Amino acid sequence: MALLKFRKKEAPAGGTEELEAFLQGYSIEVMPRTAEKVDDLRPLLAPGTRVYIAHIEGTPIEDMVATAKRVADEGYDVMPHFPARIIKDKATLADWIARYQGEAGVEQALLLAGGVDKPYGDYSDSMQLLESGLFDKAGFKRLHVAGHPEGNRDIDPSGSDERVMEALRWKQKFNETTDADMALATQFCFEAGPVIEWVDALTEAGIDIPVHIGVAGPAKLQTLIRFSIACGVGASLKVLKKRAMDVSKLLLPYEPTGFLNELALHKAKNPDFNISHVHFFPLGGIKTNAKWAIENGGDATRPASES
Repeated sequence: MALLKFRKKEAPAGGTEELEAFLQGYSIEVMPRTAEKVDDLRPLLAPGTRVYIAHIEGTPIEDMVATAKRVADEGYDVMPHFPARIIKDKATLADWIARYQGEAGVEQALLLAGGVDKPYGDYSDSMQLLESGLFDKAGFKRLHVAGHPEGNRDIDPSGSDERVMEALRWKQKFNETTDADMALATQFCFEAGPVIEWVDALTEAGIDIPVHIGVAGPAKLQTLIRFSIACGVGASLKVLKKRAMDVSKLLLPYEPTGFLNELALHKAKNPDFNISHVHFFPLGGIKTNAKWAIENGGDATRPASES
């Protein structure tokens, strides 16, 4: 495979200067089984790209650690998921941390509740993982937690955001005491307006943890709708359904250009807007997502001062 160029001499053909700036330092998510489909990530992602490794229920920790080591060896910053509800107890959590550090040099993690309804053991949410003290003890430099621009029915079954906001206020206080850098990594969305409103509402509530906005990478429309339903993406799902009603667009792959351009323009006009990075879910494949990002000016390199 030919190497893709990571820097543009001019504004990207597929986007704008604002979009190019917005994409700098983007991250991307893989799973062990999707990473296996790519022989070498280096032709696709710039050195130092943050690569999240999603831990799906049933995936052995050995597979997770092996993927983390492979990704780290290829020159990337590895951020594995720690889903609270599939971690049996503190000893298991300590073992996972030790394996990731010892075999892959991991210094960062995404802590989240996880997709299972009933906890395997002692943990049910990311706050309990943070309270364990094990990540601070291990010297983790960066800890991300989940954000939900469209709410979370798992946390707030009524559809309100009361419990979600209560949890975010707790995480804000934790952020003020930990030595680790924190961020909110969100579920993927398709509509910029509600995202802007949500980020502004957090700022008004005194929650200033930087937001890494989740974005679905290019994919077939049917694929996106299936993943959106499975992942509980609600409000902005109507954007996909509306697109599905347009026969001229039904067979065309979805691309996040419009969604990201709108956020990028808003960020350019409002520099204090608290989205700091883009995080891609490559639902149409890692290669397809990386190609789109590069064509739109994203080289995935991060500035020296990162939030």
